[in-house]
Amino acid sequence: MPSPQLICLIGAECTGKYTLAQALAAHFGGLWVPEYLRAFCEKNGRTPRMDEQAGIMRAQFEQEEQVVTQARQAGCAYVFCDSPPLLTAVYSDHYFSDRSLFDCAHALHARYALTLVLCPDMARLPDGLQREAVRAAVHSQVQHVLQAMHVPHIEVGGQDDARLQAAILAVETLTR
Repeated sequence: MPSPQLICLIGAECTGKYTLAQALAAHFGGLWVPEYLRAFCEKNGRTPRMDEQAGIMRAQFEQEEQVVTQARQAGCAYVFCDSPPLLTAVYSDHYFSDRSLFDCAHALHARYALTLVLCPDMARLPDGLQREAVRAAVHSQVQHVLQAMHVPHIEVGGQDDARLQAAILAVETLTR
């Protein structure tokens, strides 16, 4: 059975990755992988320290691998990943000036068939323990890193259904 195509949603906090990943999985009959960072923050009641970043990146990768196995067994064509390991590397650089995770994150990013960059054009909704609002800076850093890595990507913006429709059209480029 062929492996499902991995599609990552990357963007700053509160750009709708979680909701959009679920909606895309429902639309395409695929599976989705939640962001491990969210679970980490909820479990620990805090954001991670610098020494925990590599473990978070590894846990995100491991979650994705588990869901890919499930998708393969279920015959799903797509797995939508709410935040790739690369976003952990970006956060580590942004918050701790630690660039040590980029080589590994770059290697892992090659697995994705499509990278969707979510624009920070939605109203920010407070989400408890997630990182404070630095969306514009993180968005700019994500764009810079993807360009430097020569990663093709599609930016997705808009509100509500328009955002979903833009993402659906982007995913459909894989079948053209």
